[in-house]
Amino acid sequence: QVQLVESGGGLVQAGGSLRLSCAASGLIFSTYSMGWFRQAPGKEREFVAAISRLGGNTAYGNSVKDRFTISRDNGENMVYLQMNSLKPDDTAVYYCAASNAGYYSTSRYAYMYWGQGTQVTVSS
Repeated sequence: QVQLVESGGGLVQAGGSLRLSCAASGLIFSTYSMGWFRQAPGKEREFVAAISRLGGNTAYGNSVKDRFTISRDNGENMVYLQMNSLKPDDTAVYYCAASNAGYYSTSRYAYMYWGQGTQVTVSS
């Protein structure tokens, strides 16, 4: 049974930083590309970042480029999202997702496993 468990969310002031973690189990982690998505109330789920199976390639949504960094540790079955210079518009539930599509997709439809999400709230 595949499980993805996010942690690290919380309340932070604008300009601050948070580091999200996602612990994966029940899958051969290094064979999955991983992604982070977010969803604010009343909005569509939005691509944030993705990383290839071995971590050599990454992709970012335009709104987070140069502020967020995705990384992974295949030895620990973990994926991380370092978020710097946070803005109120970054407020959302953040989801970790896993894809075996063979490439690190920016589309949510390529991901077959999802975590429950962790809330990030950025105050102004």
